[in-house]
Amino acid sequence: MTKYIQCSPKEYGMINQMFRSGTAIGALVSEAAYAQSTADFINKLSIALKECNETLYWLNILKDTEYINEKEFISMSTDCEELLALLISSIKTTKNNNENK
Repeated sequence: MTKYIQCSPKEYGMINQMFRSGTAIGALVSEAAYAQSTADFINKLSIALKECNETLYWLNILKDTEYINEKEFISMSTDCEELLALLISSIKTTKNNNENK
């Protein structure tokens, strides 16, 4: 995501937060693949969902403060919204499958 953004030290804080929350999503999904239980799997994906939502928040801040333009925002926010939908679906499916056992 940060490949679109060139920043000064003033902007670094917001971009760093976006980078941290954005990369946490993949790390948590990776951890979920080796979860110790269904509850652990759901927990990891739920935290990834929160990180994805935070990333979308930072993207909106970067757009609103004009550090990224509308085209860059749309590109990155679309990816983020797709991840949100996938995570929500995965969590719901896992919960439903677990309830039906």
